[in-house]
Amino acid sequence: MIVIDEKRIFDEIQKRKPVSVALNGPDGILPKVQETASRIMERFGIPAYVLADTCFGTCDMNSNGAKVLGAEILFHIGHTINDTTFGENIILIDAFDDISFNKVAMKCATELLGKTVSLVTDSQHLHQIERVKKILEEGGVRVKIGKGKGQLNDGQVFGCEFYPITETKDSVDANVFLGQSAFHASGIALSTGKPTYILDPYFEEIREITEFAQKLQKKAILAVYKAAEAETIGIIVGLKEGQFSKTTALKFRKELEKAGKKVQLFALTEITDDRLGNLKGIDAFIQVACPRISTDNHFHKPVLSTPQANALLKLLKNESIEEFLQIPHWL
Repeated sequence: MIVIDEKRIFDEIQKRKPVSVALNGPDGILPKVQETASRIMERFGIPAYVLADTCFGTCDMNSNGAKVLGAEILFHIGHTINDTTFGENIILIDAFDDISFNKVAMKCATELLGKTVSLVTDSQHLHQIERVKKILEEGGVRVKIGKGKGQLNDGQVFGCEFYPITETKDSVDANVFLGQSAFHASGIALSTGKPTYILDPYFEEIREITEFAQKLQKKAILAVYKAAEAETIGIIVGLKEGQFSKTTALKFRKELEKAGKKVQLFALTEITDDRLGNLKGIDAFIQVACPRISTDNHFHKPVLSTPQANALLKLLKNESIEEFLQIPHWL
C-alpha cells in the first residue's frame, strides 16, 4: 500500500499558512493524492487542488498549473530525489510502498545464487533496498548498489537517468530491480546491456525483462536508420517546464542542415502520434522533451529521442552507432 508522508505536508501548511495548495503525482498514486487533498481541506479549510494531468517525474510537475490556480504551494508527491524542494513554492513529498519484498527476495537469492548483481529501484521502494540487499547476500548473492548522481539517490533510477546502474555494469552479472515497473526495468537493461530482472512483491515472482528491452532497442535502431533516409525532419521542443530543451533542438537543427536535411521546428506539450499526424510534409521527427516518448510509444513515422538523434548524426557521418543507449543519462 502506498503511504504518503502527510505529516510533512500538514507541517508545511501549518507553518506557511497558504490560502490554497495544489498536489500532484504519478497516475498510479492519484487516488491516494485525492485522499490527502480531502484531508487537507477538512483539516485546514483551504482549497487543495489535485493536478490530475499525467505526471512522469520531476521534469513534469506542472507548476504553471499551480500558478494559474493561485496555489501558494505545490506538493509534488511520489518522485523522491536527493533534495526536498524545487525553488520556494514546490515541495517534494515522499510516497513509499510498504509491501514486503522478503519472500520474492529469497526466491531471487535461490535463482541467482553465486552471481553478482546490481540492485536498484524507483522512488516508492527505495527505503527497502538495504533490507533486500541483506536477504540476497545471506542467500549467497553478491550485491552492489551504485552511487547516486544528479537528482538520484544511491541505488535509484528514473526512466531516463541511470547513474547508479551504469556505474556498476562492468562488475556485475545482472541487474535486479525492485518493483513492478517494466518502464524502469527496461531502461536499466537498455542502458547497461546486462540481463535485468524484476522482483515483483505483489505477485511474488521474478521476471526477466531483457527480451522485452531488446525489442525496444531494435525498434529504436530501426527508427534511426529510417530517419537517415528522411528529406525533411521536424524537431520538437517540449513545452513542459522540465522538458524544455530549446538549445539542444537548435543544435540538432544546425547539424542536420549541415548534413543536407531540411528542418522545421515545432513545440508541443503532449507529443502523441495523433498530434504529429496533423503535421504535413515531415518524413521523421526528433523530440528533445523526454527520451522515453520515443522508445516506449508507437508512431507511424520515426520519432527520435536525443540519444537516437545523436546516433543519427553519427550515421550520417558514416560513424558507428553501436551502444548509443548505453549511457547514464538519456538527455
